[in-house]
Amino acid sequence: MISNIAELIADRIGTMPAGERRAAQTLIASYPMIGLKTVAEFSAAAGVSSPTILRFVARLGFQNYPEFQSSLQDELAAQLQSPATRTLNPPSPGGTGSPMLEATLDNMRETFRHLSDKQLADIATRLAERRGKTFLIGGRFTDPLARYMAAHLAVIQPDVFHLAGQESMWRDRLIDMGKRDVLVIFDIRRYQDSLVRFAEKAHQRGVQIVLFTDQWLSPIARFARHVIAGRTAVPSAWDSSAALFVVAETLIGAVTRQLEADGARRIREMEGLR
Repeated sequence: MISNIAELIADRIGTMPAGERRAAQTLIASYPMIGLKTVAEFSAAAGVSSPTILRFVARLGFQNYPEFQSSLQDELAAQLQSPATRTLNPPSPGGTGSPMLEATLDNMRETFRHLSDKQLADIATRLAERRGKTFLIGGRFTDPLARYMAAHLAVIQPDVFHLAGQESMWRDRLIDMGKRDVLVIFDIRRYQDSLVRFAEKAHQRGVQIVLFTDQWLSPIARFARHVIAGRTAVPSAWDSSAALFVVAETLIGAVTRQLEADGARRIREMEGLR
């Protein structure tokens, strides 16, 4: 399975010198639009030289800048697809769902291949910290993942909140959010404008954002401290959240292990109150 540019960056940013790393961070923050501008405009936005941009592109495996831009244009076209324009999965001769199953399993493998153990550990550690509150929210189809993750985290630690209802209700909760807090957001294509607005407001208040998104990156990535880019495309009119669900469960397990003693006491007390 071919990696997209955001995944290539995730794989290689650890080996990049400082200038190329700034180019990578600038691209992720305005993905993919800054990469569709000229080399001079990209370099100015990143605060590096034009040769640095070209070295960055070469490090990602592209022969030249036009090839890099062509790949970004293909990604942008995929990002803008709606369910009405996607190819439906033809039934297999045996009537099984094997193409869908294989695509889903490939998504899981590719998601974890580009997700480092360090990144998972860093996110789990932040979610396990008791110094602030944790808020979770998702989009039209991904909010069930946020609610599922919130339900588990709320069992093992206090001050975990799932944000539900209308956008005005989320905005009202901003008054309770600050630099000690974490906001976990699930947002996949077609990205939800209300979530982008909410993330920007939370970022302005110093809230640390953990974003679960797809391989094409929600615009929320420019506000996020941590970005988990999962594979979601399957041979269907609809994207699949299965890979993101498995990542969420992986983090739930990691946080539970970190809070093992406190979590066990909390569960025992909960059981006694039932």
